[in-house]
Amino acid sequence: MNLSTHVLDTARGIPAAGVPIRLETTGGAAVGTGYTDADGRLRFDAPGPGRYRLVFDTAAYNGPDAFFPEVAISFTVIDDRHHHVPLLLSPFGYSTYRGS
Repeated sequence: MNLSTHVLDTARGIPAAGVPIRLETTGGAAVGTGYTDADGRLRFDAPGPGRYRLVFDTAAYNGPDAFFPEVAISFTVIDDRHHHVPLLLSPFGYSTYRGS
């Protein structure tokens, strides 16, 4: 199963490059790690259907005084198709949705 994410800095109107991201099982086992590229994107290969969590180290992007130092998004995968989980980020808020 292939999974991607895209982090957009909505306050600056640009992709959020260099954000450290960890893909975990809901039990906390790391499945993959990486950093967003210049376009704010990162891809992972996940083992398959199951419950996962994407953990975004937003303090590394917004600085040590970030109001939200970490964003964790939990989701369930029930099939082997591609899944896309974007993050819209600003200094005092964030949102996500199931992308395509």
